[in-house]
Amino acid sequence: MRVLGIDCGTEYTGYGVVELGHDDRLICLTCGAIKLSSRTSLPERLSTIFQRLGAIIVEHQPDNVAIEDVFYALNAKSALKLGQVRGVAMLAASSAGLTVAEYAPLTIKSAVVGYGRAEKQQVQHMVARLLRLVEIPEPPDAADALAIAICHLHTSATLARQHAVVL
Repeated sequence: MRVLGIDCGTEYTGYGVVELGHDDRLICLTCGAIKLSSRTSLPERLSTIFQRLGAIIVEHQPDNVAIEDVFYALNAKSALKLGQVRGVAMLAASSAGLTVAEYAPLTIKSAVVGYGRAEKQQVQHMVARLLRLVEIPEPPDAADALAIAICHLHTSATLARQHAVVL
């Protein structure tokens, strides 16, 4: 299974494609961030996110997309902008016929670190370790996107095992 994890943001939108190999080994295929200029209008930024995510989907052919669920924003304006970015990310995925899974921040941290209130640096270090990377992915948004993808892979694997036991 191959998953595109997306860490939505209005300045940086992180992405990471992770594959679960035949030997249950996690493999990082790509990661990075779509940097957006605050001087660019919001509609232009949203268009850039849509186009770039679409290109990543075409290039890496993920089976699923996973994003972080909205949790808390400092103000209503920030929450609305973040919601628009999330909507565009979902649109890019659904336009490609992909299913989108959403995960709460506590769930993502628990799946990657084993503790839902883990610090950002702990998540980054565990992502690098789980993916056998030489360095911590940069920018931090890329590491967060990889963590989201890993969370989906772990969750899917657990659900598949539970389903197999029930049958």
